[in-house]
Amino acid sequence: MYGAILGDIAGSRFEFSRPQGFNWKTVELFGGMSTYTDDTVLTIATKYAVLNQISYAKAYGRFGRKYAHVGYGNMFINWFMGHSEKGYNSYGNGSAMRVSFIGCHFETLEEVEEQARLSSICTHNHPEGQKAAMATAAAVYLARTGSSKRQIARYLKQKYGYTVHRPLITYRPFGKFDVTAEGSMPLAIRCFLESDDWESCIRNVFSVNCDTDTIACIAGGMADAFYGGTGLDEEALLRRFLIKPNEQGVFDTFLYDWAVYPNRILEKGEPGPPRI
Repeated sequence: MYGAILGDIAGSRFEFSRPQGFNWKTVELFGGMSTYTDDTVLTIATKYAVLNQISYAKAYGRFGRKYAHVGYGNMFINWFMGHSEKGYNSYGNGSAMRVSFIGCHFETLEEVEEQARLSSICTHNHPEGQKAAMATAAAVYLARTGSSKRQIARYLKQKYGYTVHRPLITYRPFGKFDVTAEGSMPLAIRCFLESDDWESCIRNVFSVNCDTDTIACIAGGMADAFYGGTGLDEEALLRRFLIKPNEQGVFDTFLYDWAVYPNRILEKGEPGPPRI
């Protein structure tokens, strides 16, 4: 899950523009403009829902209202501001960017795919939205349980129909900002498949003009699971980017506390980080 969050943060400053002389092979992963976005907030919300055994819809609504200005799409804003818990037929990539924890937590592939489907349908109940969430969580699960890249690629192609063999070199001349699940998933999968470690996966994302933060979040979660971590000082980076002053000027540790909380179901009344 850390790889998904840090992928979001790394990709955030290149989502809409790139500096003159940008070189995806050498640019710093994190800079002064790096920040978490809705991808991070909802990734942590998924973990919150699972560990507190509440519905994904409730968690996403609560986190959305608490962190209301981090780059959500208009449909999702209307959804959480209206306290809705019903899907609005979205086929965007938002269902895929938030499910890495599901692939890390549940013990069988069947559970992972079902929980990913449930996490999707409260907002992204379009078939493409559901498929993207299930495929992402499945890839994370397969990666963390020892499957090879070839096995992961075969599974995602055979079960979900994603194009996984198109090389990145053919994406680069035609890259564009595309927030659809159908357009995002093949690219995210390929960025992972062509990587040698977590950092090279994120640099693969940087190499293509795309919805950089979300593609890096999806691909970064897969790479983290496959390589056994990011190779970075993860908790130091999470402290740096997740702990920020709130509107009252008080440092808000809520996202950080839940991001680093152990992967363990909380019993009713058990102490833990603050809840919402």
